[in-house]
Amino acid sequence: MTPEDRFPGPELPDSGRRPQQDLDVLPYGSYYEPAEPPAGHPYEQTYSGFGGARYLEQHWPTPGHLPTAQHPVTDTVPDGHYAPTGHYAPAGQFESGRLDGGPLEIRYDSGFEPEYAPPAAEAAPAPHPGTPQSEDPPTIELGAPIPDVHPEVHFPYPQPEPGEAPGPLYVIGDVHGYLDELLAALHQQGLIDDEGHWAAGRSRVWFLGDFTDRGPDGIGVINLVMQLAAEAAAAGGYCRALMGNHELLFLGAARYGDEPVQSTAGTASFLAAWRLNGGQQHDLDRLEQHHISWLSRLPAIAIEDGHLLLHSDTTAYLEYGHSIADVNDAVHVVLADEGIDEWWDCFRKFTKRFAFRGQAGPQAVHELLDTYGGYRVVHGHSPIPYLTGVDQADDAPPHVPGPYIYADELAIAMDGGVTMEGRLLVAQLPLN
Repeated sequence: MTPEDRFPGPELPDSGRRPQQDLDVLPYGSYYEPAEPPAGHPYEQTYSGFGGARYLEQHWPTPGHLPTAQHPVTDTVPDGHYAPTGHYAPAGQFESGRLDGGPLEIRYDSGFEPEYAPPAAEAAPAPHPGTPQSEDPPTIELGAPIPDVHPEVHFPYPQPEPGEAPGPLYVIGDVHGYLDELLAALHQQGLIDDEGHWAAGRSRVWFLGDFTDRGPDGIGVINLVMQLAAEAAAAGGYCRALMGNHELLFLGAARYGDEPVQSTAGTASFLAAWRLNGGQQHDLDRLEQHHISWLSRLPAIAIEDGHLLLHSDTTAYLEYGHSIADVNDAVHVVLADEGIDEWWDCFRKFTKRFAFRGQAGPQAVHELLDTYGGYRVVHGHSPIPYLTGVDQADDAPPHVPGPYIYADELAIAMDGGVTMEGRLLVAQLPLN
């Protein structure tokens, strides 16, 4: 069984560089090569000290959304990004603080959504001596009452003025578990600081999907993106993500395991396909419910500033609806209750590629743009070296100077081939 996502040739975890395939070269394509990185921040520099999702001890909700005992936070979390109110803590942990002058306990029951509980009632009067009790609880000497004052809250970034334009827009190609390379690329663009925290103010960031498989730390990548989503929201910007075909495969492997599915290549299973496509067992072992909840809500398609954002360079999105909302709803329904065969079919459709290459490529792009809007498609999924078909010497990594603009300049490819010793691309839009 050979899943469609597999390229010809060896495709094993940590298999290193793979040989180039005989693909048609697009004469009208061009690379976008950004300016030289600032001195002291070469692309090769990595930051390996980051150890996973960090808690937002220093970040508070935005003004007007402070949780109180009388008005708990009930904001709906939009699809594709992490909850901006509260921060993640493992199940069973909690912290308490004082808001509006009274004690407030913030419980983390599920490990994802904070639940705000009202302050406990005043202590009951002590029972009369001699009254039988099941336990003798310890007593604490209480001090003077705390004045009923509102604490002063310092927000880490100035809040946007009314009518202020949104921040710059960035897109990030396939990561595939390469956490250190992602940290280096984000730092080079000024999106994070030396400690791996959001440093881009009101910037807008979109990940184009495929966080796991093939690389060493897919769960670490997911933790980082969830962390940055919360920190960006506190800063007045946002960090969001699309669902890639490897998210569909990873979640399918976790849910269905070796349960057989019917495919054109014969009977297969999600777990077998996931392993064949670079699935890392340590990622599956570390997958937790809050990861599954977040990944399952990611949108499949989005539009920003006239850029139609997709993971896969395919027109298969048209089979799921004729609006962005319809496509995203249809994919979420599949993941919620449609069953293993429908899930497998969705995975296979979003694994298709190369629809925008060759003479028919511009027409395929127009089909998507005419249906969903926008003037240009931005996608990941297909590594640029495979898109271009440019021959590389066997002993040299592929040359990827930047994002690849092709299909009569209607499409931008963002998968720099990090899994084949290429580059992990981060680019600010628009590209000219």
